[in-house]
Amino acid sequence: MSVNGILRKLPSVDSVLASPGVTPLIEEYGRGLVRDIVRDVLDKTRADILNGGQSADTPMWKSKIVKETEKALRLICSSRLKKLVNCSGVISHTNLGRAILAEEAAKAAYDAAVSNVNVEYYIGSGARGDRDDIVEELITRITGAEAATVVNNNAAAVLLALNTLSEGRQTIVSRGELIEIGGSFRLPEIMSKSGCVLKEVGTTNRTSLADYENAINENTALIMRAHTSNYRIIGFTAQPSLSEIAALAKSKSVPLMIDLGSGTLVDLRRFGLPHEPTVQETLADGADIVTISGDKLLGGPQAGVIAGKKELIEKIKKNHLKRALRCDKLTLAAMEATLRIYLDPEKAADRIPTLRFLKRGIEEIRQTASEAATALSGFFCDAAEVSIMDDVCRAGSGALPEVDIASVSVAIRHMDMGPNELAEWFRRLDPPVIGRVADDLFRLDMRCVENVEEIKASLPTRP
Repeated sequence: MSVNGILRKLPSVDSVLASPGVTPLIEEYGRGLVRDIVRDVLDKTRADILNGGQSADTPMWKSKIVKETEKALRLICSSRLKKLVNCSGVISHTNLGRAILAEEAAKAAYDAAVSNVNVEYYIGSGARGDRDDIVEELITRITGAEAATVVNNNAAAVLLALNTLSEGRQTIVSRGELIEIGGSFRLPEIMSKSGCVLKEVGTTNRTSLADYENAINENTALIMRAHTSNYRIIGFTAQPSLSEIAALAKSKSVPLMIDLGSGTLVDLRRFGLPHEPTVQETLADGADIVTISGDKLLGGPQAGVIAGKKELIEKIKKNHLKRALRCDKLTLAAMEATLRIYLDPEKAADRIPTLRFLKRGIEEIRQTASEAATALSGFFCDAAEVSIMDDVCRAGSGALPEVDIASVSVAIRHMDMGPNELAEWFRRLDPPVIGRVADDLFRLDMRCVENVEEIKASLPTRP
């Protein structure tokens, strides 16, 4: 049959909508959406026929269109965000949403979502309030800062601080700190958007205190240091200490701003990890402004925290960009709840998931791996070889770059699937289980798995 003949066999939109199989779809999704999807399916089918994709007459066109319509409706009406099991070997994985909220923070966000809350309202006086009041006192109490504010992420925090303190004027940065973060966002470009004038000093691997001092002039508004949280320069390197730069900045009456990036409020050495400068230490060493992310090592929601000298924070708060970058009530509720946990640092490591994952003992992880391996061996039977192996994972999100954190993985070799095929098979589970392929071996890292039932529940029922 000719192409035109096949096209004439296609059913009309109205005839498809009148099909018995479409009635429940209309009841579930509404006639308007179903009609639009039927049209889309028919348009695609016509295009396939014209392009040779449908070379023969199909006597069951209407049934085929109904099935394709149902499939498209299920896809478009299902959530794009899916709960998954993180066995990737990266604790705070940017692509997987970074930090998991503490239960208190998740509940606070939920309560704010389903209720009106006093986000900018003083209950006592009935007057309009300031949303920074929700978290500012907590931040200052925990960090020792004089004042603080929050915006929607750390890039916004850097942008806002630079625009406020250095627009049209010079900001001095070491060449070795002109970093690029995930998604090709580069610090020099953010600085350009802020309106400040970048003044590079030193070299990629070596910058001296004299380099900073020689660059200061009447147009200098700020000295900035960016924590190189996503890479390390090793070997023939030099960089003045923070306290040395702070003393220079103070002597020249130039504010010093530190972008700590992933930033932490606890000393990671207590978990057996290398030291990362805390916000408290950075402010104590002389920084005037510190910016950090809320959803990395802090373990809260996506946000950018700006803490430091009251005079500078007040200027930042008055910047009109602040409104464009402000946090919503859900973020503020989750951030407040997370910060309240930090009021008792001894409890924070157990109640904040990011810190809890970092501190997990290797034997506890090994026990989890053993339980997971038993379940997976029972599922695959003779189709796969399942074993337990010592492994390493990473903190992720730019924190502790190049630091191997001891972990334990379940390794799987399947008789009929290669490691990449196996990774895809696990990604298609419900919920998806995200592992990784390394050294031609598929691995499920167990550091972030606290309940093996999550993996068991994802496995399909055998026929």
